Amino acid sequence: MSKYRRAAKIDANQNSIVDELRSMGISVEVGYDDILVGWRGRTYWFEVKDPATCFKADGITFKKGAIKESQTKLRATFQGSYDIVWSTEMILQRIGI
Repeated sequence: MSKYRRAAKIDANQNSIVDELRSMGISVEVGYDDILVGWRGRTYWFEVKDPATCFKADGITFKKGAIKESQTKLRATFQGSYDIVWSTEMILQRIGI
């Protein structure tokens, strides 16, 4: 097993979300499981999911395996700003815009 982390798969909606945020003057860095967003001196960590592939038919419940166990644990225990999102609007709401 290699000591280097394999590049993570990027969800289909991530690039458009990053482009939208950057066009609004919001700092975005990619590659940090999934993106770091900087706004008004604060840093927000977001895991971007694609709603077309991660939800069951009800549109509310995540499919099994869509959220990794490590992401669920991080969401519950991380004392910084970390959340799982699937739209630009969700990010804007979380950062207070």
